[in-house]
Amino acid sequence: MIHVLTGNLDREGGAMFTKAAIGPSNTKGSAGAGRGAKVGRWKSRVRGVGEIFGELPVACLAEEIETSGEDQIRTLITVAGNPVLSTPNGNGRLARALDSLEFMVCLDVYLNETTRYANVILPGPSPLETPHYDLAFSQLSVRNNARYSRALFEKPADQPEEWETILRLVGVLNGMGPNADNDFLDGMVMMTLIQRELDDATSNIHGRDPREILEALEPRGGPDRMLDFMLRTGPYGDGFGATPDGLTLEKVAAQPHGIDLGPLEPRIPEMLRTKSGKIELAPDHIVADVPRLTEKLARNGNGFVLIGRRDLRSNNSWMHNLPTLVSGKARCTVQMNPGDAKALGIADGGIARIASRVGDLNAPVEITESIMPGVVSIPHGWGHNTDGLGMAVAREHAGVNTNLLADDQFLDVPSGTVALSGIPVTVAKA
Repeated sequence: MIHVLTGNLDREGGAMFTKAAIGPSNTKGSAGAGRGAKVGRWKSRVRGVGEIFGELPVACLAEEIETSGEDQIRTLITVAGNPVLSTPNGNGRLARALDSLEFMVCLDVYLNETTRYANVILPGPSPLETPHYDLAFSQLSVRNNARYSRALFEKPADQPEEWETILRLVGVLNGMGPNADNDFLDGMVMMTLIQRELDDATSNIHGRDPREILEALEPRGGPDRMLDFMLRTGPYGDGFGATPDGLTLEKVAAQPHGIDLGPLEPRIPEMLRTKSGKIELAPDHIVADVPRLTEKLARNGNGFVLIGRRDLRSNNSWMHNLPTLVSGKARCTVQMNPGDAKALGIADGGIARIASRVGDLNAPVEITESIMPGVVSIPHGWGHNTDGLGMAVAREHAGVNTNLLADDQFLDVPSGTVALSGIPVTVAKA
């Protein structure tokens, strides 16, 4: 909104949009042809929170497990997730809910705060034993590019690929048993992608024979086959011969440092997918919340509010079992303004007690001018001091779990998601 108001949207120096190597191959003239964003099409069973793009906030998970009735969650599968550590009230209410499940399967490389509740842990390969192409962050890059990283190490012969394990779970959940034909399931996924692209009138392979496309992708399978297909049907792709100089996975993989696809360029209205074909600044579900917001802002708040922060050497809770990334100065600290620290009688390095409606914790204080008065900051993803873990390095640098203070009833109302910033807390010298 600020970029729009200052005339800096979609222009150099402001917010611009990538043209990633994986995406629609032909978007010219399609502005306004989208379906727009639809939310609240259905609601959660217990609390009645509306869905957002087909998902419900994790704040609803514990109650959906605890509350009996039709569609009660009794089985859970997690894939490299750690909700007990990374969700509000996770080590309290959610942990108890997970312990009550009839069955839980975790695909993970660690015995951590969440997987310790699993009936079965299915280990995946190491990240260095798998190839990688970034689908998500290439949509947010500061320059258009494509890069494929090959696996650095060869995985053990008896270790299935992560995607093979996931396909086998799909087979079980669809009643095909544990010995379903993974090649068949993989082929079904691939043909779905191909047919969707062939049916798109703007695609660079519209109307082609699906068997021709499938044969051109051989002998690859799994994610590499899907990736090759998406690159070839993307805006820089070879279109399976339509643009001979275009990208293929083979060409991208041959350049280990990546392929530069040029600077960001203005893309509005080309990339819009709104029904109106315009930038829609006032969605109904946001506007409807303005009276509540106005009323809340009119109240004078007292006490402190808690905000989070990130660290370059940490990625949520994932990186804390790696010695080189947790060594050195402690990073899980409570940052506080000098004036507040003085008023509370807390010295730099002293211990503060932070409490909210749902919990409390003690943590070392880091005094800094970068935090405004009335605000304290704790990084998320820490708190590796739970019993039953298999992560020795992380336990030595446990830190505190800021989600012990996150209230699963304190919501960002339009999305139904727990508000993880601006949490009302009290602060005192421990």
